[in-house]
Amino acid sequence: MSQFDNSTHTFSLRKVLSIAVPCSFGWACTYFSTDILRAYSYGLFLWLPFVIGATSTLMYGHKKQEPDKKIRNNAYLTLLIFCIGLLIFAWEGIICLIMAAPIGLLLTYLGYLVARIFLPNMSNNGTRAAGTLLLLSVPALMAFEGKAVKDDDLRSVTSSVKINATPEKVWDNVIAFPRLGEPTELIFKTGIAYPIDATIKGSGVGAVRRCNFSTGSFVEPITVWDEPRLLKFSVEEQPASMKEVSFYDVRPNHLHGYWISKEGQFKLTKLPDGHTLLEGTTWYVNKIRPGFYWTMWSDFIVHKIHNRVLQHIKEQVEVQEEYKK
Repeated sequence: MSQFDNSTHTFSLRKVLSIAVPCSFGWACTYFSTDILRAYSYGLFLWLPFVIGATSTLMYGHKKQEPDKKIRNNAYLTLLIFCIGLLIFAWEGIICLIMAAPIGLLLTYLGYLVARIFLPNMSNNGTRAAGTLLLLSVPALMAFEGKAVKDDDLRSVTSSVKINATPEKVWDNVIAFPRLGEPTELIFKTGIAYPIDATIKGSGVGAVRRCNFSTGSFVEPITVWDEPRLLKFSVEEQPASMKEVSFYDVRPNHLHGYWISKEGQFKLTKLPDGHTLLEGTTWYVNKIRPGFYWTMWSDFIVHKIHNRVLQHIKEQVEVQEEYKK
């Protein structure tokens, strides 16, 4: 009976350590990456969850006849506790963790899978060495990652709407528009910044447009004023990209200086039927890596912002035209 108790105690301790060690190391690496290096990149979003899944599996599954499902679920539990820790330590908010969840779950599973393949043939020393090397590889990768963003990382997103009015009638609502109603889109109810109204001071090139969002204002000096065909502007100042949902007033570093709006424009094209095709374009840089993943989110959000503004302009113009009849 005593031998059984010792075995159970060893098993429980192994399980606790298989969660505590990867999580503790992961929290330290997250602080190192986001607060010291100020980088949100491959080491944080790809390699860290992979290592969490792999080291948790190596520690929990070594020399035990546990079902694969239990070992896999332990890796997922480790990731969950790691994420809860990010919330408790006020390093991240709920929405950003939800956005990162798909890639985090996938990489944790891959880490579990790779470790599970090698486990049967690994000695005690081999397991310890593999786990140690995996853990140390995380800050090493973070430290040596290139943080520079190249010029060709500039992206553009264009959205459009057809308005039943001439470009001349649309123009005034493009340069400035009245207050929009409360958003109905789910994405904006989560804390993502959304447009409220737009004002302009002056006219022509050099005028300053302010597009007011839920988190502050974009200050947009006009660079092209081709009435009623094209309004183009640079971005001199911009607010936080979102307000995080958390237990605290969380303001992670990535809210400032990682999604950067460079310039934008409204293009008005007169259609054969006399109506207007209104296109809104934003050029921006997203410094959060991996780009292939995070730009899917940022492109989606920019489209939602565009559509909120374009639909509002369409409604304003068409109501005005209907009223004049």
